[in-house]
Amino acid sequence: MTKAKESDYRVVYTTEAGALCPECKRPRAKCGCAEARKLEIRGDGNVRVRRETNGRGGKTVTTIAGLALNQTELQALLKDLKRVCGAGGALKDGVLEIQGDHCDLILRELGRRGVKAKRAGG
Repeated sequence: MTKAKESDYRVVYTTEAGALCPECKRPRAKCGCAEARKLEIRGDGNVRVRRETNGRGGKTVTTIAGLALNQTELQALLKDLKRVCGAGGALKDGVLEIQGDHCDLILRELGRRGVKAKRAGG
């Protein structure tokens, strides 16, 4: 019978390093997956600005989808657009949401920044 090497086994559970990242199987303290996700670009480049009220209790929200920017750049753009519109907003799954109906103002601001954007919806 041959003796098994340590490399022949995979770690199923260990208390040595704590929680492991499900993607890279490294300890969460040494994992770089979260930082890599922040740098990945989500949008397709077809920027669409739309006014929505569905599922928001009758409140109007302007959404900007399709921006080909990473998470950090999206957050910076959101901060600038909130300041220009004088309204609150949020970033959800790569889609910028600005409270209120600011489609025309956002289209103008994006055009000034060199982003081709289209108005979507009605």
